[in-house]
Amino acid sequence: MMSKTGIIASILSITLAVSLAATAAMAKPIEISFSNMFPPSHIHGQLGQEYCDEIEKRTDGRVKMTYYPGGSLISPPQTYSAIVDGITDMGFSVLGYSRGVFPALEAIDLPMGYKSGIQATKIINAFYEKFQPKELDKIKVMFFTAHGPGLIHSKDPIRKLEDIKGMKVRCYGFSVKVVEALGAVPVAMAQNQAYEALQKGVCNATLVPIEALKGWKQAEVINYTTETYSIGYTSGLYLFMNKDKWADLPADIQAIFEQVNKEWIVKYGEAWDTSDQEGREFTLELGNEIISLSPEENKRWAAAVAPVIDSWVKEASKKGLPAQDYVDFLREAVKTY
Repeated sequence: MMSKTGIIASILSITLAVSLAATAAMAKPIEISFSNMFPPSHIHGQLGQEYCDEIEKRTDGRVKMTYYPGGSLISPPQTYSAIVDGITDMGFSVLGYSRGVFPALEAIDLPMGYKSGIQATKIINAFYEKFQPKELDKIKVMFFTAHGPGLIHSKDPIRKLEDIKGMKVRCYGFSVKVVEALGAVPVAMAQNQAYEALQKGVCNATLVPIEALKGWKQAEVINYTTETYSIGYTSGLYLFMNKDKWADLPADIQAIFEQVNKEWIVKYGEAWDTSDQEGREFTLELGNEIISLSPEENKRWAAAVAPVIDSWVKEASKKGLPAQDYVDFLREAVKTY
């Protein structure tokens, strides 16, 4: 029979073991994976790393972020489904790569004549806050961002609307409709495939913000940029988290994420405009030409794509969406933001 002293010692031993196990469990950080479509050298690849560092810093190491830039874990088009399925806890990619999944947010990509990245970023987040689309119920929205006006970059000069007729233009998502309305041939693909496609002649042009000329090095495989600001579309991008992962986070950790998200909305918006300027400088350094359209020519381009907006409203309304409300909101926002 165990002595009284032995029993006490045994109880103390068990208590100590339980205490140490609990302490170890408490000390173990919450691990979160973050997949980003942008390469480490791109400003948005760098912002992703800075986001991770900031979360770890503000949580005093209670959260451990594992960062996968450049699509190293998940390809850009697969990012959304990977977040939903828990393959990655967080992901940053383009809404348009998940064709048909975000019918309300497609409105953001319409050629509304956006003026800058910070403007487009403010507008997409305001759109989300106002309309709260049900299509986002499967994930936790961290924040949205949107790039500066998409322009035409090409091998051959495009000085008037007729010059783009029949040209093969790299695009994706809803911008396919814009390319078709201009009389060109859409070649749909993700951004990380565009350089090789332009280099090999799979396409003759690309429809992207000018930042891509440096950020994705596409200035090396084009010769001209046409400033088609009147059809300045944008693309909505997202940072989402797996819904269950979010629900499992302690309330104070959630609050830290929410605060960092608010700050990074501004950082991303400003970064688009900074990178647009860098893209402009980079393409000029390589000897490429930037073509400015006259006001009259810009009006012709705007008139050519106007039916795209009307058609979208008609089709989206059939799905039960308040599509005209979306477009009215965006048109007013482009004027006032």
